[in-house]
Amino acid sequence: MDWQNLPGGGNVLDRRGGGGLPGGGLAVGGIGGLILTLVLMFLGIDPGTVLGGGPTQGEQTGPQGTTTPGQQDEDYQFIDRIARSNNDVWSSVFQQAGRTYTPPKTVLYSGTTQSGCGTANSAVGPFYCPLDNGVYIDTSFFQTMDRRLGGGGDLAYSYVIAHEIGHHVQNELGIADQVERKQRSAQARGNEAEANSYSVRLELQADCFAGVWASRTRQQTNLTEQDLRQAVNTAAAIGDDNLQKQGQGYVVPDSFTHGSSQQRVNWFMRGFKSADPNQCDSFTPAYNQL
Repeated sequence: MDWQNLPGGGNVLDRRGGGGLPGGGLAVGGIGGLILTLVLMFLGIDPGTVLGGGPTQGEQTGPQGTTTPGQQDEDYQFIDRIARSNNDVWSSVFQQAGRTYTPPKTVLYSGTTQSGCGTANSAVGPFYCPLDNGVYIDTSFFQTMDRRLGGGGDLAYSYVIAHEIGHHVQNELGIADQVERKQRSAQARGNEAEANSYSVRLELQADCFAGVWASRTRQQTNLTEQDLRQAVNTAAAIGDDNLQKQGQGYVVPDSFTHGSSQQRVNWFMRGFKSADPNQCDSFTPAYNQL
């Protein structure tokens, strides 16, 4: 994937080295901690307050070593260009529909940072906060992808970023608010399985939106079959069924919040093959059949 072909200017704020947990990587240990992290990983809610982790003084070390705010290393350049590319795609989509797209900010941090949704730390992975329209990324998470989540690769990393920006698109369209109301209604009726199903549909749509972005930039970035396999491997690795098998040894479909491995792969590929966000309506069809 030739991401260097993409222009910069992705509205990126670099907070790395600004104070937080010493070192990089996950702040919770063992497979149980990994599962909890991954369950939270793509939620557009407040992950920082779930796992806690207030600021701690210490040296900040990212994947490329010690960084300072504003230092435009390769991690910065990569995320800046991928974010700009996503925003360009969605600006065009919104314009064609007669709407205005407001790009999110993308915040890079190391260890811990403050978001509009609370304190975020390196344990939670990338997430979107709808309260401040921010995508938050601790770049050490890419090392976790390399080691545990189906391997890395530029398109796999890009898929994670595009998925979070997909949540911003949902927020811009009012989809996230509608889903939240339906979830609250289901929970009030004591139907957790139904409430979870809305979370699954929201996540699968964000996967589909990520596929739309990848498809619309495939020529500019010279995507190869190997790139696509890397993204698909990551989508499969973060399926609820795969995570539950790793964490507890068995699968409970009614507790899914993000979708099975096959669902996540299918919806990403649905967006990639169609390049059409109108094909990403995961709320109307039977999502488990796609």
